[in-house]
Amino acid sequence: MGYRDNLDPKLLKVLEQVDQQIQPQLATIDEQVLDNQAKVLQAFRDHHVAESYLNGSTGYGHNDEGRDVLEMIFAQVLGGEDALVRPQFISGTHAIGVGLLGLVRPGDEILYITGEPYDTIQEVLGMAGDGVGSPTEYGIKTGFVELTAAGEVDVPAVQARLASKPKVVAIQRSRGYATRDSFTIDKIAAMIAAVREVHPDAWIFVDNAYGEFSETREPLDVGADLMAGSLFKNAGGGIVPTGGYIVGRKDLVERVSYRFTVPGLGGAEGATGSALAGMYQGLFMAPQATGIAIKGAIFEAALLAALGLTVSPSWDAPRTDIVQTVNFGAKDPMVKFAEAIQRYSPIDSFVTPIPERMAGYEDEVIMASGTFVQGSTIEFSADGPIRPPYTLYLQGGLTYAHIKLAILGAAQDTFFND
Repeated sequence: MGYRDNLDPKLLKVLEQVDQQIQPQLATIDEQVLDNQAKVLQAFRDHHVAESYLNGSTGYGHNDEGRDVLEMIFAQVLGGEDALVRPQFISGTHAIGVGLLGLVRPGDEILYITGEPYDTIQEVLGMAGDGVGSPTEYGIKTGFVELTAAGEVDVPAVQARLASKPKVVAIQRSRGYATRDSFTIDKIAAMIAAVREVHPDAWIFVDNAYGEFSETREPLDVGADLMAGSLFKNAGGGIVPTGGYIVGRKDLVERVSYRFTVPGLGGAEGATGSALAGMYQGLFMAPQATGIAIKGAIFEAALLAALGLTVSPSWDAPRTDIVQTVNFGAKDPMVKFAEAIQRYSPIDSFVTPIPERMAGYEDEVIMASGTFVQGSTIEFSADGPIRPPYTLYLQGGLTYAHIKLAILGAAQDTFFND
C-alpha cells in the first residue's frame, strides 16, 4: 500500500498541483546547497583536516588540534576571524547569552534594533523573569526598538536611539515567536549600514539561530562583528547532539571567551571528549541538511496555503532561515495539527504533546518534536505559544520525504478526517 492510499482525493489533487508548482523553487535551493557545500569543502581542504583531528581530548583539553582546527574552519566558512565551537554550550540561547554578556561591562548598554527579542533571550537580558544573574544586576542597560507596523526595522527610530551610544547593537535574524518575517542578509546589511552611519564604534552582534547556510552569505560577510548559534540546529547537520558556536572578530571572540570559561583561560582549554567527529561531520553535512529543511518549508507553505491557511513566508518568497509559520486562528486546530506532527515522527510517535508552561516562556507552549536529538530543530518539529493568532512554527527535517509524509498526514488528520 502506498502513502497516497490513505489520503483524501481532494488532498491528493492539491498535492499534485503543489508538487508541480514548487519545482522551480526547489531547483534554486539545490544550487544554493552546491554553493554552500563548496565553501565548506574548501575550508576542510584548506586546513588539511586529518583523521586524527576527530579523536578529541580529555581533562583540560590542552593541545587539542582537532578543536582548534574546527574553530578555524567555522571562522572561515561563516566569515569571521576566530570562533568558539564547543560541546559545553548547552543551547543556542547559552551561546548567544555568553556572546552578549561577554561583550559588556557595568554602565554599558545592549540595544536590540529588531524589536523585542524572543522569550528566552528576554530572560537572559533581564527583560522578563526575576532578573537574577541578568545584566540588570550589574548595572548594564538593555532595551529594544519597536519594529514598524509592517514588521521592518524603524531606521529613524534606531538612529535616534543610538544617541545613547550603546556598546552592543543586537540583531535577531529569525522571527522567534513573532509574526514578522525573518530578516534576509540584504536587510541585515542595510541595518548594519544604518547603525555605522551614526555609531561606527558599536559592536554589532547577530543572533544567527536557524539561519546558517539558508543563504550563500552570513551576517559577518556584510559587516557584523560577532554572531552565535546552536549546533543542534543548522550548523550541526542534524547529527550533533549538543553544543554551540560564537564566531566573529578575533578580539571579540577572545573577550567573550572569558565569559565562557574564566579570565586567564578563555578558549585555551576545554576538553572535547568524543564530540569532534560528529561536529566535523555535522558541519560538512550542514549545507545539505539546511537545504532539505528549506525545501520542506517551501512544500509546507504551498500545500497549507492551498488548504486555506495563512503562512509565512509564502512558498515563493526569499528564505533566510528554516522556519515556516502557519496561522490556525484558534487553539483547537493548532493543537490538533501539532499532535498529528508528533504521530508522524520517528521517535515518540505514540506520545501526545500537550500545552504546558516551560522555562523561559511567558505563555503555554505546545511542542511536537519526535527527534533523535532532543530539541533539535534541524530535525522536523512543530511548536508555538498558545496565544493569538495561534501560530505553529514548523522547522527542519532530515529528509524531504519525511517532511512531506508528516505534513500530508497532519493535513489529512486535521482537515479531512471527521
